Amino acid sequence: YFLIFAVMRLTKPTLFTNIPVTCEERDLPGNLFNQLMKGDPSTVKGAEILMLGEMLTLPQNFGNIFLGETFSSYISVHNDSNQVVKDILVKADLQTSSQRLNLSASSAAVAELKPDCCIDDVIHHEVKEIGTHILVCAVSYTTQTGEKMYFRKFFKFQVLKPLDVKTKFYNAETDEVFLEAQIQNITTSPMFMEKVSLEPSMMYNVAELNTVDTAGESESTFGSRTYLQPMDTRQYLYCLKPKQEFAEKAGVIKGVTVIGKLDIVWKTNLGERGRLQTSQLQRMAPGYGDVRLSLETIPDTVNLEEPFDITCKITNCSSERTMDLVLEMCNTNSIHWCGVSGRQLGKLHPSSSLHLALTLLSSVQGLQSVSGLRLTDTFLKRTYEYDDIAQVCVVSSEVK
Repeated sequence: YFLIFAVMRLTKPTLFTNIPVTCEERDLPGNLFNQLMKGDPSTVKGAEILMLGEMLTLPQNFGNIFLGETFSSYISVHNDSNQVVKDILVKADLQTSSQRLNLSASSAAVAELKPDCCIDDVIHHEVKEIGTHILVCAVSYTTQTGEKMYFRKFFKFQVLKPLDVKTKFYNAETDEVFLEAQIQNITTSPMFMEKVSLEPSMMYNVAELNTVDTAGESESTFGSRTYLQPMDTRQYLYCLKPKQEFAEKAGVIKGVTVIGKLDIVWKTNLGERGRLQTSQLQRMAPGYGDVRLSLETIPDTVNLEEPFDITCKITNCSSERTMDLVLEMCNTNSIHWCGVSGRQLGKLHPSSSLHLALTLLSSVQGLQSVSGLRLTDTFLKRTYEYDDIAQVCVVSSEVK
């Protein structure tokens, strides 16, 4: 071959750390080791015995590549002969388990390459798959005698997973959905978590619950240092509320619904940036049967044996059948309902709701459960029982 082909991965340098060697002054070397460390240019002045360094060292190996990072490589083709070669075409492809990508900056051939000259190129690719990757570099050229030459080189490397992401959903009675995202650093170096956000689907608005207000300023619940050490896990919490146009349908949505996707951005070592986006997160909407009863308003604390008001929302979760409902209020040992039991609520059309104001009182102090509501559909003669709807703290008037 007339040409020599070289490939080198471009990575940031690392901080050089010197291993301290010291001893006590009464030992045989005396203060010799300490003086040598103080004169070593790679140590930090005043902290020579600590494994800290101020010098940078070039990478000594290929290193690890993690999903979401940018793979950069330097490609050089050098004419090692004493002849001029023509029509040089350099092509770089990245082969993954699912696709083949062309990374060459230019697809045009170089007219000629003189002796001891080279063709340089730098390629970049944001890694979006884990597993085995093969960098395929091919060179074709024509000699002075008109002979066409061609050769290829293969460079194999593994792409590793940097983060372990787990999600949990919690459904609230007010149609809100709470998402807990557990993010674990499974690399061997610390990460600076630049951003962890939730991009909601078109049905929801999102509120991040990862900050606290201190003296009028918003501070992260994780403190001012947002570093995630190796194998450490951090929990992020988000609250999703249905948008106004979907709020009325929230009680009748069934099956799998799309919540949104997490967008995670981090930096490592000397500022290498990585980014991951999860696939669309889905949750199974809770089943409420034919009729759903939810609590809209209720006081936190009430007086003993004094009436208080609550507001209920009744939703017909059926998409086909109209209901004719009758409300019955059954007293318990601690909860006593005020009003007429067995009253008609009228017809409730499919996928529609009605709000109901009710009055009750408690005869027992402490945390009491609101129970004893019964809804009967006169069309099907079917009764739906609702107990443990909510809890209220009952105190004496003197304590309040």
